[in-house]
Amino acid sequence: MSRTDDAAVPTAEARALLESMVSIPSPSGEERAAAEHLVGWLREHGREAWLDEVGNVRAPGEDGVLLSSHVDTVPGDLPVRVVDGELHGRGSVDATGPLCAMAVAAVETGASFAGVVGEETDSRGARHLVSERDAPAAVVDGEPGGWDALTLGYRGFLAGTASARTGSAHTSRPEPNAVQHLLDWWTDVEATYDDGDGPVFETVTAKPVAVEGGLDDDGTAVTAEMEVQFRLPPDVDAATVRTAVADDRVDVDWSSPVSPTLQSARTDLARAFRAAVRSVGGDPRHLRKTGTSDVNLYADSWDCPALTYGPGDSALDHAPDERLDLSGYDRAVDVLVRACEEVVAA
Repeated sequence: MSRTDDAAVPTAEARALLESMVSIPSPSGEERAAAEHLVGWLREHGREAWLDEVGNVRAPGEDGVLLSSHVDTVPGDLPVRVVDGELHGRGSVDATGPLCAMAVAAVETGASFAGVVGEETDSRGARHLVSERDAPAAVVDGEPGGWDALTLGYRGFLAGTASARTGSAHTSRPEPNAVQHLLDWWTDVEATYDDGDGPVFETVTAKPVAVEGGLDDDGTAVTAEMEVQFRLPPDVDAATVRTAVADDRVDVDWSSPVSPTLQSARTDLARAFRAAVRSVGGDPRHLRKTGTSDVNLYADSWDCPALTYGPGDSALDHAPDERLDLSGYDRAVDVLVRACEEVVAA
């Protein structure tokens, strides 16, 4: 697998792909137009490509490396424009920039490529991918971290809906109602997982993300519900958290957890990316992120080296001023090409 003059994608064309993709709204559940555009671009550049059953962009190739990033973005109607060398627009950083850089690198090298759907919600695209295809020799997940950085760790994820119910009573009575039970339970959860001064990556983070409740329509009961999320460090599993927060006052309907991942920096894959970053003039950095991404699913399902890579400042993920430095995007394409060539040659 190597770059050829016939497969080379000019910088202006690579940037045009990025701008066109950012210009197509693709919030989770509405990715089809952007996915079809990407399929068309890949076919125009000689790659076999199609949409699979769940809407993933599939372009199989040299399976020494699978390059995969997500097509979907969070909602947000942001003007798409280039200002001072930066492309502004929803998804420019998370993760249309990494997605397009990988698509270009896949065309130039012949590497396998997948653009998956639903990463911002339920990761249905990545879940389908790991259930449907064999493990590649190595996998690189596309998420922003900076063109000179490789991400080796992500925390896991556990979500649930906690609920409480009590009979209706006059609000003058001292007995706690369902709303109080739920709020008291969450106060105890926060006390259990007080982050203190430790590194965030190594702690459990507990967050309420939605809450509602009150007197039922028929006036016979008070109910309350809270959607909650937990981020899990590598040494804490979902079962431990579920046990720690169990309480007779509330019932919790738990979703399927996503395991944390922490990859070695000594794999051939990681070495290839460090060498590629240096060859483009950078000083490679290793990152551990406090969120969760599709690489967690890949690492849990496939017995192969994995890491995350992509241009962009992750502090601008989901931000109202989301924007991507285009020179960093150009360098990321070069890093991806060089790293893919090195991994297969190793």
